Amino acid sequence: MTNEEEVSVLKLTLHNTLVGYLVGFKNGRNVLSFADDFKENTRRPTFSLITHTDFPQVEKRLSKPWAKNQRLHPTLSNLLPEGALRELITQGLKARVDNEFQIFSYLGHDLPGALIAMPMEPEDVPDIILKKYGKVKVAKLEAGNSENRFSLAGVQMKFSMKEKDGRYHISRSGDLGDWIIKTPSTKHKNVPLNEFTAMSLAALVEIEIPDIQLIELNKLDNLPPINLPNEKYAFAIKRFDRAGQERIHMEDFAQILVKYPHEKYNSADYEQIGRILYQYTGDGLANVQQFARRLLVNILLANGDAHLKNWSLLYSDKFTPELSPVYDIVTTRVYRDGETKFALNLAKTKDWYEVSMSNFQTWAEGSEIPWRVIKPHLNDTMEKARSLWPKALEDLPMEEAHKQQLVKHWERLQPEFRIRVG
Repeated sequence: MTNEEEVSVLKLTLHNTLVGYLVGFKNGRNVLSFADDFKENTRRPTFSLITHTDFPQVEKRLSKPWAKNQRLHPTLSNLLPEGALRELITQGLKARVDNEFQIFSYLGHDLPGALIAMPMEPEDVPDIILKKYGKVKVAKLEAGNSENRFSLAGVQMKFSMKEKDGRYHISRSGDLGDWIIKTPSTKHKNVPLNEFTAMSLAALVEIEIPDIQLIELNKLDNLPPINLPNEKYAFAIKRFDRAGQERIHMEDFAQILVKYPHEKYNSADYEQIGRILYQYTGDGLANVQQFARRLLVNILLANGDAHLKNWSLLYSDKFTPELSPVYDIVTTRVYRDGETKFALNLAKTKDWYEVSMSNFQTWAEGSEIPWRVIKPHLNDTMEKARSLWPKALEDLPMEEAHKQQLVKHWERLQPEFRIRVG
């Protein structure tokens, strides 16, 4: 008699549309099978750009299940937290940090974007899903500890929280968070003040940002037991994938390019992102013009962390991809001695102090974007930065030593990008 292999099953839905079923085996293998109705629906909500009806080879991509061992497929794996936040969750679950199926099932109610992953009762799993695996038995998934349920990708300690009457608490099952709260770092000084300042400066040069705030730590309720430095503020950024109880779907470029989080720095370049934005988003021209502004702003603000996971598409109408508002702009140079490079290649260089307009022209041409539609936006960004940033920086809360380092950074850039103070 053949022993039955034990599996657990998650039902994946997007805007009340069945996407498919994720089957997890005890040996760590997991398989995502797409529902026939989803594959055949030409107006299906967009699960990922690579499943969009207009994307190349989409039918072939959906025709076979997506199978992986231990890790989930990158489209799903990138929805999970990294680093310390993942460790905090898996400690509560008494699970291994590499057991992504278990973490995904636990966090499936409030993932980034609009995808929902719900554990299925054994009797509710369709026979057609199980037949392809031979002798299997469906096990009921344990709900796990419902305390401190949250999911946001990133290595910092950050939590999806709900604001009520000026106080913030970690969202519970059934209660969607509307703010991302980043607590101060025990390793780096005054990161919330740094990020608030960098994001505020970006907004002054027509970078689209969500609402941001500095929140006193004593206004954060039911935080898990984490170490906090002797600082006053956390950084808060409004979730643009939520509108009240409505979910708005989004995905980052690691998902789009089918890369795992550990590949976010070295597996792509800004030309690939530019090309996708120009060719496959709803307003391709406006999106690449905004993208070019952001590339320049990341150089001006000495942000070395604009990697694949810090660029996203948003599907506000459930179907059409557009560049999302910006997030995670931090002047990283003040925390990394001697840092001179940003995250991905721009026209075959990563060095802030080498980049000039000619690199941006090479980037545009490599992305198949007309240079004439990009250059005026870079010029406008520089004009606004030079006229607005020196005074604004004086009034923003970044610590003084960091301000001085940022001003010195401006002085070292190529002449086209220098900003003079005083």
